[in-house]
Amino acid sequence: MNAKDLSNSKYSSHIVFITGGTKSGKSEFAEHLAKEVKKLSYVALSENNLDDKEWQNKIILHRKRRPKEWKLIETTDLLNTLRREEGPLLIDSIGGFVMKSIGKEQNEWSTKMNSLISLLMKRKNITIIVGEQVGWSLVSEYKIGNTYIERIGELQKRITKISKDNWLAINGRAIKIDEISIEIPT
Repeated sequence: MNAKDLSNSKYSSHIVFITGGTKSGKSEFAEHLAKEVKKLSYVALSENNLDDKEWQNKIILHRKRRPKEWKLIETTDLLNTLRREEGPLLIDSIGGFVMKSIGKEQNEWSTKMNSLISLLMKRKNITIIVGEQVGWSLVSEYKIGNTYIERIGELQKRITKISKDNWLAINGRAIKIDEISIEIPT
């Protein structure tokens, strides 16, 4: 698949999910795939912490890479964004959605996750989602860290099931995991 493939009408109602670790190239690959998509909105799904200089530098790098014609939506409210926005989206990254609900009890989290999956499935346009792989290494000594790892793992498994294309970014390479894997029965 390349960027031109995504601009074709046959990809309406199409979710592309790209996951990977820190500095794996997942955002760059998502942006590469989206370059030819017309009228794309880029959803930067995080809080803009002005006191965090490293975070500000990361935001600047992301802004420099994006085409100027992309509409930018900086938010932590993905559910309402999905309800409002009908055109093509690139969501970077789904971990922001998990963090927004990190303090919620499991039942409330499950409701939010189900709402997200439902809204994604109803979309009539290309939706490219970037997600971070965590939990391949150390187990957090903190409850909040383990909650994040478990919730993002659960959410990303659900997103993978509804996605037409699933990619793993690792060490600057993208692997289409649908072509070399089988779904684990649950």
